[in-house]
Amino acid sequence: MPAANRVPAAPVDEPRNGVLAGVVAYGMWGLFPLYFHQLDGVSAIEILAHRVLWSLVVTAALSAITRRRGTRSSPRPSPALLRRLAAAAALIALNWLVYIWAVNHGHVVEAALGYFINPLVTVGLGVGALGERLRRTQWAAVSVAGTAVVVLTFAYGRPPLVSLVLAMSFAGYGYLKKSVPLGATDSLLGETVLLAPFALGTAVVLEVNGTATFIHAGGSVTGLLLLAGPVTTVPLVLFAAAARRIPLSLLGLLQYLTPVGQFLCGVLVLGERLSTERWIGFGLVWIALAILSADALHHRPERADRTSPLHLGGAR
Repeated sequence: MPAANRVPAAPVDEPRNGVLAGVVAYGMWGLFPLYFHQLDGVSAIEILAHRVLWSLVVTAALSAITRRRGTRSSPRPSPALLRRLAAAAALIALNWLVYIWAVNHGHVVEAALGYFINPLVTVGLGVGALGERLRRTQWAAVSVAGTAVVVLTFAYGRPPLVSLVLAMSFAGYGYLKKSVPLGATDSLLGETVLLAPFALGTAVVLEVNGTATFIHAGGSVTGLLLLAGPVTTVPLVLFAAAARRIPLSLLGLLQYLTPVGQFLCGVLVLGERLSTERWIGFGLVWIALAILSADALHHRPERADRTSPLHLGGAR
């Protein structure tokens, strides 16, 4: 083949770097309980407000840098795009708020369960919203997961609401993001721009009524709130780098590092206890995920769909 027509080969270390980026991103999300637990004296709504505001600052800076380098261009905003971004922003704000509340009220394990069952909820969403048909193994996974929810309902004495809200809000977020033609950073930038007025208003109200902790509760709390921006954005950028370098099937398996890390943080570090019934419920969820993962690997397409919800795990 003439040299002029030869397609340059991808660098040998690209997949390795992609795996490393994915492991670090999902690992950081898995350690989120330890970060938010340090803010257990701060209200969830104030933490959410600062997470939105400082994420906006960081993502705006990153977006400006990449545009200046000419590495990315974004489509013009349209009413349809803004509607999708607004709906996605509302769902991710709900997801963040419930997750922060759960960590700071001793429900880390229940929150981890939400991210364990998220792929199963995504499958259900595909059936209900997109009319997709499930294979027998997928039906088996969903049935086992449904049994797990019943077992956990009896174990908790109530439905695992934190888990279900986290799983459903994130599955809905992933569904909406399939139709948003933006990169990870620009998408988060658009969402935080839309949420910023509410976040700023919340911060102002808390300051006026004297319940704000930012700059009032000591340097450590203020510093942790300021860190909410990079803590949110850095793993998202690493996730985007991984998504460009490794197959969807591998990225989909790496995503389980996050709930595993959160589960271990809850049980081993923060001292949450699980009854026998809860262990049985979690065991059923893990069996369902094993069935679903095996099915996905067996039927993986030749060309991975980079807009799948499995590629949208980055906004926790």
